[in-house]
Amino acid sequence: MAKTAGELAAYLEGELMGDPSVTIRGVASPARAEAGDLVYVESEKWLPEAVASAASVVLVGTDVFVRGKTFIRVAQPKRAFARAVAWLLPEPPLVTGRHPTAVVHPSARLADDVALGPYVVVEEHAQVGRRCQLGAGCTLGAGVELGDDTVLFPRVTVYRNVRIGQRVRIHSGAVIGSDGFGYVPTEAGWEKFPQRGTVVIEDDVEIGANVTIDRGALEETRIGRGTKLDNLVHVGHNVRLGEHGIVEAQTGISGSVTVGDRVILGGQVGIADHVRIEDGAILAGQAGVPSNKIIRRGQVVWGTPARPLAEFKKTYPYLARLPELAQRLAALERKLSGK
Repeated sequence: MAKTAGELAAYLEGELMGDPSVTIRGVASPARAEAGDLVYVESEKWLPEAVASAASVVLVGTDVFVRGKTFIRVAQPKRAFARAVAWLLPEPPLVTGRHPTAVVHPSARLADDVALGPYVVVEEHAQVGRRCQLGAGCTLGAGVELGDDTVLFPRVTVYRNVRIGQRVRIHSGAVIGSDGFGYVPTEAGWEKFPQRGTVVIEDDVEIGANVTIDRGALEETRIGRGTKLDNLVHVGHNVRLGEHGIVEAQTGISGSVTVGDRVILGGQVGIADHVRIEDGAILAGQAGVPSNKIIRRGQVVWGTPARPLAEFKKTYPYLARLPELAQRLAALERKLSGK
């Protein structure tokens, strides 16, 4: 939907400099912008490219002045651009109405405005809140609860008795509430430890494609409010993730791990069982954390085993030079031995 620069500035509560009647029809990067597009600049290094582009309007920081363009000053250009995109190009509904192939158990309770795609299955005693959307092929097990405005993209599977809050987005292929990996060794082999707990996903969580979240063995696995999980993340049983955290792709979290609030776990991080990660910690990509370790509040760690970033930076150059250092050591040994 086309808007004017003046309307956008008012919506973003920004300071407009230039022509308020300029029409905005789309968004783009400066390199690909056309007339009618909105772009943003977060660093002055990229300002010349934005000014030279065909874009009609530029979002800039509060201390930036642009000549020859209509621009809007805002405190955080990237955040303002994200809000502008959502406003100018609103996401269409995933699904509307209820497809005739959807199967809903008579005991399930669905709000009147719930939308169900083709071949959705809702089992007994499930509860689905207002304005929820379930894409094609989704399954809600017995006793599942979905809060208002939650969206499940196609082929999401939610096992029995899982509780999901409001405004949660779960992308295709995710499995919520599968059995945790619990076995007891016996003389005859591995005997399964029954997984009778649940999963609780709090409000405003987003879960990426093909994520797996295991149910608790006896209690619950919990994902805290506002936390975002990237694609291909695995969360083991009895894990507790705090609020407003970030878990990046291919990270694996073993059972009984506790993660505090606003923690960032980089891509391919591996966390063994019974680890505690305190508030505000950052684990860089491919960090590995052994069992029972504690990552302290606000620490930045890297490597395997994970250690403070400053310490890792001191040792890593030597690891890269090990072949050279081994050759020098061998030469010294030969010299000292007289051979």
